[in-house]
Amino acid sequence: MSNRPIPLDLLPDSAKVEADGSLSIGGCSIADLADQYGTPLFVYDEEHIRSRCREAVAAFGVDRVVYASKAFMCSAMARLVSEEGLLLDVASGGELYVAMHGGVPASRCVLHGNNKSIDELEMAITKGVRHIVVDSFDEIERLEDLSRRGFAAPKLMIRVTPGVHAHTHDFIATGQDDSKFGFNLGNGDAVKAIERITQGASDGAKAGELIGLHCHIGSNVLAVNSFAKAAEIMAEFSKPYALPELTLGGGLGVAYTEGEEAPSISMWGSVLLDACAALGVTAEVSVEPGRAIAASSAITVYRVGTVKEIPGIRTYISVDGGMSDNPRPVLYGSGYEAFKTSDVMAERPLTARLVGKHCESGDILIFEGQFPADIAVGDLIATPVTGAYGHSMASNYNKVPRPAVVFVANGKSRVVIRRETYDDLVRLDV
Repeated sequence: MSNRPIPLDLLPDSAKVEADGSLSIGGCSIADLADQYGTPLFVYDEEHIRSRCREAVAAFGVDRVVYASKAFMCSAMARLVSEEGLLLDVASGGELYVAMHGGVPASRCVLHGNNKSIDELEMAITKGVRHIVVDSFDEIERLEDLSRRGFAAPKLMIRVTPGVHAHTHDFIATGQDDSKFGFNLGNGDAVKAIERITQGASDGAKAGELIGLHCHIGSNVLAVNSFAKAAEIMAEFSKPYALPELTLGGGLGVAYTEGEEAPSISMWGSVLLDACAALGVTAEVSVEPGRAIAASSAITVYRVGTVKEIPGIRTYISVDGGMSDNPRPVLYGSGYEAFKTSDVMAERPLTARLVGKHCESGDILIFEGQFPADIAVGDLIATPVTGAYGHSMASNYNKVPRPAVVFVANGKSRVVIRRETYDDLVRLDV
């Protein structure tokens, strides 16, 4: 962290500092958006999202990019990424439902998940998902049982845990041997899973048609050599099976704070596809970006409610949101920046802790942040790079309604998720 103004490269593509020093995105004043829609508020740059989708398709090819919808999902987002030629990775029946509600056919969705219920598998098969990524022997048995009951045979991939330790937080690392996801490569489970699917159960029931292999090594990975290592392992493992498809997962990281650097989607594509070509991979290679598509497209706008200085100890700046709209700092110790939206280029000499309004000492958005010296109650401040795993992981802790989400483009804004009301908080009560 430094005293310097917020690095503008952390802001969405269309962000602009206006003549009066204030921020606009997509041609829309952030102050006007806050007045119109209230705070906290997620503001997404629609063209930024489309640009990242196009970059991914250009790098990997048509129908070779699968948006990891867990990063951020709503009907409008599903429509947008589908319009740009991306398939959708859905990790639950709920995500599949939202995608279809957004007008995306199930045939453009891929079902993931380490503990798919029989109902979710039935839904996926009857709606006609593109394929299912199988994650356990129990799931194979469920699919075999559905076959016995007359359900159509779905196309399947096997999720392989390749033993690659990505440099990321333990809670979002997935490729190491000790993982709840997939079939372990090192202990032979991956081979056993392939044999079970291709040979079927003892009574002849088959889970489905095996079309490829899948791996995922973790989330917010900034070292592209980790992806190349996974590609090398998967290329070698897949050779004897000559399957038509190979998915190398997502997890490409983004820069959240000043000084962080992340590979572009184009660079990621070059590294992965060059590695696969050098390794003699003939299968169609797909990837599943989520964060890299959505994260830097959005900011979260808050209003300051309290500035509390404890002399000799710390200054706390409290806002009208918190861990209910961004749990990443609490879960992973994730770092963020913040700035005043009315004076984007202001110096930030004040060191303070940005906290939320929840009854929890751990309700922290920025542990040690830099802020303008004149920060005051009523100011609008924003945290950038909140387009992924903010709203999608939001909660109603302390019965705080979840924020609205607006998309902005060409000087116009539209609500894609309305702000929750107190009535919404009791609509499921009986």
